[in-house]
Amino acid sequence: MEVESPNEIMNNELVPVDDTQSMETEMQLDLLEPEANHLEELTPSIVEAIPTKRRKKKSVVWEHFTIETVSAGCRRAYCKQCKQSFAYSTGNKVAGTSHLKRHIAKGTCPVVLRNQERNNQSTPYSAPPKMSSFTDTPKRRYRTASVPYLSFDADRCRHEIARMIIMHDYPLHMVEHPGFMAFVQNLQPRFDMVSFNTVQGDCVATYLREKANIQRVIEGVPGRICLTLDLWPSSRTVGYMFVSGQFIDSEWKMHRKLLNVIMEPYPESATAFSHSVAACLSDWNMDGKLFSVTINQPLNDAATDNMRALLSVKNPLVLDGQLLVGNCLARSLSKIFEDAVISVDGLVKMVRDSVKYVKTSESREEKFIELKQQLQVPSAKTLAIDDQTRWNTTYEMLLAAWELKEVFSCLDTMDPDYKDTPTEENWKQVEILCTYLKPLFDTANLLTTAGSPTTNTFFHEAWKIQLELARAASSEDPFVSTLTKSMQENFDKYWKSSCFILAIAVVMDPRFKLKLVEFSFSKIYGDDSASYVKIVDDGIHELFHEYIALPLPLTPAYAEVVNGQSAKPEDPQGIGSNGLGLTDFDVYIMETTSQLSKSELDQYLQESLLPRVHEFDVVGWWKVNRMKYPTLSKMACDILSIPVCTVPAASVFDTVRKEMDSYRCSLRPETVEALICAKDWLQTETIEAPVAPVKVEVPI
Repeated sequence: MEVESPNEIMNNELVPVDDTQSMETEMQLDLLEPEANHLEELTPSIVEAIPTKRRKKKSVVWEHFTIETVSAGCRRAYCKQCKQSFAYSTGNKVAGTSHLKRHIAKGTCPVVLRNQERNNQSTPYSAPPKMSSFTDTPKRRYRTASVPYLSFDADRCRHEIARMIIMHDYPLHMVEHPGFMAFVQNLQPRFDMVSFNTVQGDCVATYLREKANIQRVIEGVPGRICLTLDLWPSSRTVGYMFVSGQFIDSEWKMHRKLLNVIMEPYPESATAFSHSVAACLSDWNMDGKLFSVTINQPLNDAATDNMRALLSVKNPLVLDGQLLVGNCLARSLSKIFEDAVISVDGLVKMVRDSVKYVKTSESREEKFIELKQQLQVPSAKTLAIDDQTRWNTTYEMLLAAWELKEVFSCLDTMDPDYKDTPTEENWKQVEILCTYLKPLFDTANLLTTAGSPTTNTFFHEAWKIQLELARAASSEDPFVSTLTKSMQENFDKYWKSSCFILAIAVVMDPRFKLKLVEFSFSKIYGDDSASYVKIVDDGIHELFHEYIALPLPLTPAYAEVVNGQSAKPEDPQGIGSNGLGLTDFDVYIMETTSQLSKSELDQYLQESLLPRVHEFDVVGWWKVNRMKYPTLSKMACDILSIPVCTVPAASVFDTVRKEMDSYRCSLRPETVEALICAKDWLQTETIEAPVAPVKVEVPI
């Protein structure tokens, strides 16, 4: 019979049990077992004088322990397996049996543990009936009820260690670090710590499991897949090509997945990028599914020719390899920002020093805030020293300082230690600088939004930047022209390499179609705009005709006709197995359907524009209208999924190029790929970002 403590947990809740009360309860359990427990605490002479028959102990603990007297009034319990001794009684004080149960239940007895592993059994206390589990804290012990027992699973522990290393970029060798090994052994002595080679294999196994899931997703993609290439250098002169894929699935949701991390021994060679693309297509069995390639840096002529040749082979029916984006938008914006700041480096340093003067002293910062309140400056901005590896922080520092320029001016008169304050002319130049940096900042922010903005979004931003910088570069103000000249030259390179793809993407937006292309090109190119618009118009029609020619999932007889073969060579009259003779009718359906499909694009372009709303899901619109435009909707999905950026959202504002660290360079290339790709997949395995409607301002 068990005696429950008054503090026993009720209704599956945690109830604190005082240590002294718990010990008393355990003593009561022992005292209530057989009455002989009392007798054992008495002196031998008294025991002999009492004519009482000793009853056998009922606790299962005594199947594993014996009690031996070690000195007068002191007895200890000895484990029958490992011979380790434990306190049992001293004088009249009985220690109870809880610590003896823990010795067996928690697997700390080495002999019991070896027997369990040999027989694949649990401990005698692994799931005892009517036995509560304990969680100890320094001052309180908690007793839980109705909690299912979770048996130790070594394989599960190995799996979780591999996931931990992948998710947090821990070194594989951490499993051999003495501190980590000691921690794990104290946490679970039964766990045999894994070696470097074992955990490396576990990480690769995790990668292969996740890769199989991604493979099934890619196989189910109804359209084509767009690739991005981001080359990371390393201190060992080899490069690592990050190849990502972006596509829209059968449920019209946008996906972006890191597919490969390929080591390129000669990253500067003309074949590095084309080799990585070919390796990715082969690895994922994507021949015939490639649509476009976006690269993180401008290519030389030889590398560009190699890429276009590969594109023309891998997707010969898609504009003969023209869908090659030679620049990453994020890297282009970063480069333009750096050039702008370098051109006015003295001005930026002056503002940075002023901000630093305030922020590096708590008393000066308090004085600055007090002055701001006294002057009633309406700005809600707060000062912050910029991080020069993140250009958005520099822009935000300049903007905040400019809005608080009155406070800085007043601080100059009140604090004699504050020197080299910007003049009124300096603040005017800061305002001009922020004016031309704002479009870059706003465009880069779009790249960091949740989900993957569709390609059409960036046409609006790109043409406005191109127009404004072109106008500013010819300004009569020497400061403006000097500032924007290099900015305009750099952005013009991006515009020339990307405007065609951005333009055909905005044509797929039913709010703008070709009208916005005509309007924007007229602003940028003036009288020559018609020829540029014609290039876009001809390109979109040519692409549509190529989509019509793509093979469709038809009947076998129809597929043979499409391939230029007769349905049944041995049947000159074209009579099929059903005797209906409808082969010619199949050909007729093919021809008439093609003619009708060819009019989809013209019909779409001739229809009225949709009202311009700030939040518009263009992919959702094509999903709703896919029955009306069966071919055009497929083409639209492929075009709208073309990525303009090769880096993840967290790296959009980076001014320092990513570089593979020396530790990962020391690993096998296959292991590096497994670690990096698996992390990307595990982070997004439960959350797929939807296509986010983006607010767009268009001045027409």
